[in-house]
Amino acid sequence: MSRYRGPRIRLVKRLGSLPGYGQKFVQIKQEFKKKQSPFTIRLKEKQRLRYNYGLTEKKLLQYVKVARKQKISAGETLLRLLEMRLDNIVFRLGFAPTLPAARQLISHGHVFLNGQKKDIPSSQCKINDLIGLQGKAQQNILKLSSSPIPKFLKLDSKNLIGKIQQYPSRDDIGLNINELLVIEYYSRNL
Repeated sequence: MSRYRGPRIRLVKRLGSLPGYGQKFVQIKQEFKKKQSPFTIRLKEKQRLRYNYGLTEKKLLQYVKVARKQKISAGETLLRLLEMRLDNIVFRLGFAPTLPAARQLISHGHVFLNGQKKDIPSSQCKINDLIGLQGKAQQNILKLSSSPIPKFLKLDSKNLIGKIQQYPSRDDIGLNINELLVIEYYSRNL
């Protein structure tokens, strides 16, 4: 998967806070100098979603297509699909400081999903899945993230095992985004 390797601060200044990049990139304020067209607003919302979760354009388009086929709201389904990715769950549990770090932890084989080693960061998790770390990785995590764990997850901090209790609600998502604008952006292409 291709990743953005450029300066993150430039993205955060242009798009607003991106919690997936860590705590130091959440507090930066965004300023608009001129009026923006509706297309520009939709494009920026799509880019915020894409860069926060570390997706390529092609992969995000696949998620939008799957979300539009569901019977419930396409925006909620899109956010649910992105939040239930294994790399995002590892980040939300506090096992990694950023989403790219969580992706690296998974791809190096340090994460177990239901007792089996998983090395695909985009794997979809389900309710009642258990996420744990390998022994060596447990020793490297000295202090868990100071950010609170969302309500849809439960963490056993003694054994470093997380459990997915329910699907995430709109309030559990740390990114302040209007997902309907993303669906509208892609509705022109589909």
